[in-house]
Amino acid sequence: MEESTPPPVPDEARRHDRRRLWGLVAGGVAALLVVVLLIVGLANRGVSSDIDDALQRGERPPAPDIALPVLIAGPGVGPVGATVSLEQLRGKPVVLNLWASWCDPCRDEAPILEEVWARYRERGVVVLGLDTEDLTEKALAFAKEYGLTYPSLRDPGDDSKRKLGATGVPETWIIDADGNIAMHIIGQVTSAEQITRPLDQVLAQ
Repeated sequence: MEESTPPPVPDEARRHDRRRLWGLVAGGVAALLVVVLLIVGLANRGVSSDIDDALQRGERPPAPDIALPVLIAGPGVGPVGATVSLEQLRGKPVVLNLWASWCDPCRDEAPILEEVWARYRERGVVVLGLDTEDLTEKALAFAKEYGLTYPSLRDPGDDSKRKLGATGVPETWIIDADGNIAMHIIGQVTSAEQITRPLDQVLAQ
């Protein structure tokens, strides 16, 4: 008995199958996007936008009350393990940078922050790292790898991140000598001028 060959699939049926496949793919992508947005929303729940809102109005809001242990000591910030607050640095402009060893953009901006520190520390400016949600040994290895000499505090959780209204890492704030925030840079610093231009304005006041 001869084997019969299956009848050819009509073009219309093939097109229907392709449309169905694309529909399933599109539905899967949409579902994944919803999950991602939900995760981001939950991660940023409770993050205040008060600081950014005030800056947009042309105001300088006060920096939040942050007091954390010293990870890397520096002039006026130390010794390692001691608790240092932003309040203690009042009288000096502060460039506060939120970073972590697991943050890839932080690797690119680290040399820029070190450059700003080298140029401005003699003028009384404190470049202060704020290591967040990180392991101490990995944070110290990061600082050694990139030759960072400016001081850093360590927040094992994300409390300071929320107080500052940060939604990611890295982010940078310029705080004037009165303890008020003059600028908030969201995301990676890509050039020293992003910091030095507003910093020069703060120093001139």
